[in-house]
Amino acid sequence: MSASGVHRPRNVGWARAASFLYGDWGTSKAYVIGFAFMAAQFSSFPIILAVCAFTGLVGYNYIIVCKHFPDGGGVYSAARDQSRVLAVLGSLLLLADFIVTAALSGWDAMIYLGVPREYVKIATLGVIVLIGFINYFGPKHSGSLAVSLALPMVAVVVVIIVLSLPHLTFTHLDHGAKLLTKSNWVAFVGVILALSGVEAIANLTGVLKLDEGSNTEEPIVAKTARKAIVPVAIEVVVGTALLGWAMLSLPHELSPTIVKRHEDVLSYLGEHYGKLAWDSHVGTLFGWSGEHFGTSLGWLIGIVVGLLLLSAVNTAVGAMIGLIYMLARDGEMPKSFTRLNNHGVPWAPMLIAVGLPFILTCFTENLDSLADMYAIGVVGAIAVNLGSCWYNKKLGLAWHERTIMGVTFLILFAVEVTISKTKPAALFFAVCVVGIGFFLRAYSMKRAGLETVTMTKELACAVVPERWESLKININGDQSIMVAARGITPVLKFALEEARLRKGPLYVLYVKELSVNLPGSVGAMDRPRWQDDRRAAEIMYWMLELGRENSVQEIPVYSVSDNPAVSILDLSATLGIDMLILGATHRQTFAALLKGNIVTEVAKNLPENIELIIHG
Repeated sequence: MSASGVHRPRNVGWARAASFLYGDWGTSKAYVIGFAFMAAQFSSFPIILAVCAFTGLVGYNYIIVCKHFPDGGGVYSAARDQSRVLAVLGSLLLLADFIVTAALSGWDAMIYLGVPREYVKIATLGVIVLIGFINYFGPKHSGSLAVSLALPMVAVVVVIIVLSLPHLTFTHLDHGAKLLTKSNWVAFVGVILALSGVEAIANLTGVLKLDEGSNTEEPIVAKTARKAIVPVAIEVVVGTALLGWAMLSLPHELSPTIVKRHEDVLSYLGEHYGKLAWDSHVGTLFGWSGEHFGTSLGWLIGIVVGLLLLSAVNTAVGAMIGLIYMLARDGEMPKSFTRLNNHGVPWAPMLIAVGLPFILTCFTENLDSLADMYAIGVVGAIAVNLGSCWYNKKLGLAWHERTIMGVTFLILFAVEVTISKTKPAALFFAVCVVGIGFFLRAYSMKRAGLETVTMTKELACAVVPERWESLKININGDQSIMVAARGITPVLKFALEEARLRKGPLYVLYVKELSVNLPGSVGAMDRPRWQDDRRAAEIMYWMLELGRENSVQEIPVYSVSDNPAVSILDLSATLGIDMLILGATHRQTFAALLKGNIVTEVAKNLPENIELIIHG
């Protein structure tokens, strides 16, 4: 339980975290090598290697970030220590990246899945709307598809590389091209899309399993994060380099075909090298020729890659919902953005997360135009993150860590400037997202009656709420009871009678379900109060009055959680209660299928020393 009351159970191990990361970061190879070929044809191999090397460098920097931000090391958390304005800027740039990620991944997924080119746009729009509908019920299982497809995707990469090994050659490369030229730098900037997704692991540190020997008071996730990042970074770097070599080992006469198939180049490589391998080692078997085998293999590769790209769309939509909601909770966006539906998903952020990629897709004609707008958001967000960490003297970075992070930041800054200069559409898109975001921030702060003031550091330290944490009252009692309330129902009356009979305190717990992924430290948010929640206040005031009339000590407990069952279990153990009372659930069938049964989950995991009563 964080200081803000938002419970984030640390139940994600390194393997699952690596799968989440790979579901976003690992999809980059599906289009990076194709765009590299479009940028420099057969002289693109040094550019591909440079992108791979820089991707590995950024991955190393995020190992450092995760080590120093165990409660969430995304751009918002890292930059907020320096400036709230800088944190919002980085978040809006990350939002721009998520918008393009959702549109580009959905578009490329349709191509890999074999949708006819004339129907790709309408199919992408349909997919975005469908994923938005699924997220209406909350992203509790948002990473399941990415996790289940991580190994098949790795297998696809390995199969293509193994089939191409006998044919790898440097013969077809353009050896006359100079390396250090302006055109090569511009091409490098244009295909640096492999960086997308690396922010995902920084946002996961708040739910990663703790390293051995650490605790929730002083969490350490350095080893867990490193074990998650390293294998994914190796696969992305080595896999992208070898696939790029395989593409550039094709004969020059196939150049028109590569250009035509650059959007689904992995499927084409599978088809081509599968056909060569079958003809060389098998011949005709059961009526199958190399052509049949290559086509089937390309189709299978397209299915795996396409589904993983669809999971990247879902991840981007869920991340946008969480990012916008967190900004609203922290007062940086209108408070109306925090209103939740019946499944704990904020309405406005959900509509924005679906609407913006939908609108962008409507104005897009091809995948190349989306790629032009891709890097400016993610490069800007990573630059703000690493730059803030590099400048932050409180992090205690080792001298070599600070040096490497500073060099990486300078390269990213140069890339961002180059993108702004060479890609006007990308600059226009980023300015629109950032401009609208800061307009909403100014509007929300004006509505809240907030003014910017300047004060000394000593005065600021004297008024922070954390200074008074040590003065909180801690109430204990014998035969304590907790009742989880969802409304004014008979279970509250029963709990009140039990508390009066046992002459112990009655904890009235209201868990406000928050079904969004929070990209950053939840500790940065304002403390939630039940008095500000109309439904919770109605229950609490009513129970406090009844408790006063019946001489029962009532203690309101309010929590905001993405997993109500885990929050109930955690609070039951933390408060040391003797009896937990739950009301029988009446959740609808479809919602229960997606979100599960809270009573069943609590009953399965409740400690034996706590009695459980289910009141029907």
